Amino acid sequence: MNDLAKPVVVGVDGSITSLHAARWAGALAARLGAPLQIVHAKPYATHNLTDSMAAVRAAYIDVQQEAAPRILQAAAGRVRNAHPDLVITTTSSTDPVDETLLALSRQARLLVLGGDDVAPAAALLVGSLTLEMTARAGCPVVAWRGESLHPTTQPIVVGVDGSSCAALAVAFELADVLGVPLRVVHAWSTRMPPGEVSIPFLIDWEALETLQHEEIGRVVEPYRRRYPGVEMSVFVDPSKPRRALLQRVDGAQLVVVGTRGRNTLTATVLGSTSLNMLHHSPVPVLVCGPNTSAR
Repeated sequence: MNDLAKPVVVGVDGSITSLHAARWAGALAARLGAPLQIVHAKPYATHNLTDSMAAVRAAYIDVQQEAAPRILQAAAGRVRNAHPDLVITTTSSTDPVDETLLALSRQARLLVLGGDDVAPAAALLVGSLTLEMTARAGCPVVAWRGESLHPTTQPIVVGVDGSSCAALAVAFELADVLGVPLRVVHAWSTRMPPGEVSIPFLIDWEALETLQHEEIGRVVEPYRRRYPGVEMSVFVDPSKPRRALLQRVDGAQLVVVGTRGRNTLTATVLGSTSLNMLHHSPVPVLVCGPNTSAR
């Protein structure tokens, strides 16, 4: 299946957030020249602590399944009104949403999910479905949030580290298709590992920063040659990746990050750049997971 035939897949559950995510996904699909597939499936399983909670959960699932045709019709209608020429298909599944989306992601160009409104003090507002998809999906996953219902002229931000090949490829491609600038951000820490002896005033920090710039230049060069029309800026910051990215997200429309694919529990306990962006970024976050190929 070539890239033009691969759909942009978006999951909907009837919420306003998912409807907005569907409109954003449809607008992006139209710019990419790709079809849009709108999906509704059995709600994501959660652990029930009491019998009463289990009963409420079962009732909610029944209501969702009964409402699936209306939810899909409403989402497709809103997208079609904005993009009448876009090829749109709808899929209703009685399988769990995680299994459904994982299967579809293997033949998708992008998977879009409506993200929760994230408050700075609430580190666990990102749903477990989002974490599951970013860790296991076969294509890049977008956690949509914010206010924009379509791509804009604002820049795209991409974080660069040792797991960034797929992230760079996707970020450059999107910047090229949308005709927007790309901000390439690399963070490097000046902190030494615990127990390592160092004499700070003998370290040539300017030389180290120059080496970081040179290394990032070598990493980025193949993509710069492939997409010569993309206006690119490189930022090398001696700080933590989360802080460096959040500083550059202001005024951007999308942030792109890669992940090495820790499992959900490990990522939650230890933290990661992608997890931090999912928690704190005010704009949509595109995560290229370990199963995502660069092209």
